[in-house]
Amino acid sequence: QVQLVESGGGLVQAGESLRLSCALSGRTFSNYGMGWFRQAPGKERGLVSFINWSARTAYYPDSVKGRFTVSRDNAKNVLYLQMNSLRPEDTAVYYCAATPLTGSLLLRANDYAYWGKGTLVTVSS
Repeated sequence: QVQLVESGGGLVQAGESLRLSCALSGRTFSNYGMGWFRQAPGKERGLVSFINWSARTAYYPDSVKGRFTVSRDNAKNVLYLQMNSLRPEDTAVYYCAATPLTGSLLLRANDYAYWGKGTLVTVSS
């Protein structure tokens, strides 16, 4: 049974940075592609980054490209999301998710079988 636990959320001011972490337990971390999603109040959950099992492929939507960086440490079973130059519109609950699928880009929430409970990021203006 895969378990995912996010940490690192909090309240920051616009322009500041945060680093989110997601620890996977129960299975071999390197067997999974990983994604970060976010959901703001009243909005649908959307992808903010994807990284494949080897970290050779990463994807960001335009809304976060150049500001967010996803990485993973397969030895420590941890996924990271470095978020720089945060904006009020980045305010959301951030979720990490794992997929056993091996496609090169896995961008849809339905591609992911396992989800964490989320961590709240609040960016004040």
